[in-house]
Amino acid sequence: MTRRTLMAALVLATTAPLAAQAPAGWQMRLDRSTSATDPDDVPEVTVTPAADGFQVATGPAVVMWNPANTADGPYTIRGTFRMLEPSGHTNYYGLVYGGGDLDSSSQNYLYFLVGQNGSYILKHRANDEVVHDIMGRTMHEAVAMPDDNGQSANDLEVRVGADEIEYVINGTVVHTTPNSGMAGLTDGIWGVRVNHQLPAIVVEGLEVMR
Repeated sequence: MTRRTLMAALVLATTAPLAAQAPAGWQMRLDRSTSATDPDDVPEVTVTPAADGFQVATGPAVVMWNPANTADGPYTIRGTFRMLEPSGHTNYYGLVYGGGDLDSSSQNYLYFLVGQNGSYILKHRANDEVVHDIMGRTMHEAVAMPDDNGQSANDLEVRVGADEIEYVINGTVVHTTPNSGMAGLTDGIWGVRVNHQLPAIVVEGLEVMR
């Protein structure tokens, strides 16, 4: 099994939309709220270096990826997501995989995210307008919820096998889907998604293993 680690160093890009800055080689796509009852709290996304990754603060939701980071066939993608400060209401953050055309209206990717209320979601974005629920908001005791200081840490994994796909939170398989129904969808770019109004999410140890 070979392993490719996300970053050897974090140098912020010098150009990016608004105040959003991604690690060198990475791209960002902002996903602004269209709900008048749940607007973005600030107009921008900021990214700063962390010890073994980076810290994200949203504004709008954001998808982050490096075009060089792709995976196909059997693989496992994983990372640790530390919440340092909760949102004013439940928002989600976690892994993106099987991505393609991420910078266009034909964007396509899968995502496996957790929320501060102890739930997770699994979805497929088919383009700018269409999002399919594979597993809607589902409570599970494996999801670490914020402690008395408002902080939590969740290790997320997606294990893409020949016959099935396992979705893992803190070492516990919380859901399984047959790979036969996901033909081709899991191949592509991997990265992260952090939904809106999340003031401090640290992403660490992001890697893919084959």
